Amino acid sequence: MSTPVKISIAMVVVVALGLGTLLFLGRGDDAPAGGDGASAPYVREDSPRLTKGDKATFVEFLDFECEACLAAHPTIKELRSTYGEDVTFVVRYLPLHGNSMNAAVAADAARMQGKFEEMHDKLFESATEWGHQQTSQAKVFEGYAEEIGLDMEQYRKDIADPKTTARVEQSAEDAKTLGVQGTPTFFLDGEKLEAGTPDDFRKALDDAVKD
Repeated sequence: MSTPVKISIAMVVVVALGLGTLLFLGRGDDAPAGGDGASAPYVREDSPRLTKGDKATFVEFLDFECEACLAAHPTIKELRSTYGEDVTFVVRYLPLHGNSMNAAVAADAARMQGKFEEMHDKLFESATEWGHQQTSQAKVFEGYAEEIGLDMEQYRKDIADPKTTARVEQSAEDAKTLGVQGTPTFFLDGEKLEAGTPDDFRKALDDAVKD
């Protein structure tokens, strides 16, 4: 991540939360308009967890091909490292691009083998290589699965299983019902997190975990 990207992360997150216009990388990624959030859970039992804390729950609706999500990733990763013992960091899928559905399915297949974090981070850290391509990147994701040590026979079965795709689609439907308007969108303990800078995130998490 270059210095200009680090400087611009606050603007990216602000826009992704619907607080302004994306000044870096154009704009955040918009999801179809949804409902008022009355009937969809923020977290499901099978939603991927990056950490497991017992004081607060931080949820990110993301798209692995989203430039704003990519720019936010280093900050979110730092937050996981700092607060992971106290906060459960949850990922919800909201694929909006050509290869982001395949990426989410690959990540969920890794989740089923206990390596979601490795695939999650690999997808973001290599996004400039596979993102926004006109052809399917499923073979690229298969290579990542092999790199992180997945059982490849099981991985291929899980990728082909309609239930894996259905879980991703359910997450996207939850986002729509909750009124999520784009990626990334964050929730903290069930409330949309209107944070504009990394320090805003830290303050919100400090407040959530204090005794």
